[in-house]
Amino acid sequence: MTANLRHIALAGGILALFALIGTGLVALTHEATDERIAANQRAATLETLHELIPESRYDNDPVRDAITVTAPQALGSKHPLTVYRARRNGEPVAAVLTVVAPDGYGGPIRLLVAIDHDGTLAGVRVVNHSETPGLGDAIEIERSDWIEDFAGRSLGNPPREDWRVEKDGGVFDQFTGATITPRAVVAAVRRALIYFEEHRRELFARGESAEEP
Repeated sequence: MTANLRHIALAGGILALFALIGTGLVALTHEATDERIAANQRAATLETLHELIPESRYDNDPVRDAITVTAPQALGSKHPLTVYRARRNGEPVAAVLTVVAPDGYGGPIRLLVAIDHDGTLAGVRVVNHSETPGLGDAIEIERSDWIEDFAGRSLGNPPREDWRVEKDGGVFDQFTGATITPRAVVAAVRRALIYFEEHRRELFARGESAEEP
């Protein structure tokens, strides 16, 4: 092998080594980034759960004590949705259901609906939406206190037939110029309450997943 060929072979080997190292570093960076994203998502979920159900009410980890359920008609999505379960001394305290209002003005509205074991709403929070800024985004707790009106409500308060916005003959406020958004959220929360009432036992049973019968 001539000197030139040896130099070419050596250079090629060095380039291949750097490429291998670079690929490994990219993979490690990607893995670390995924872990950070997962950790941030878990922290954000915990923060919202603590807003809905004070930590003093339970002694388990609701994020770890979670199941997935598939209930398209009741919860608004054909995909499995997470239910976080809060317990104290092993006894059920509350469940936080991931719920989708599929008929928002700007598209699906993703919610967390916290329901005490007795069927009373502990609270509702919006997780994700595409509603109109300055109008429909009033469903966000940061924008208005409208969403807080759900706390303490149940299927008997108000009666089921009154679970509508005022424009439709119900008791819930609508927004000026944006009735579709609150209408969608109210209907989604009502469906979640009915689902909880019908599946309370299964939701708190030990397990990993459940499907709508």
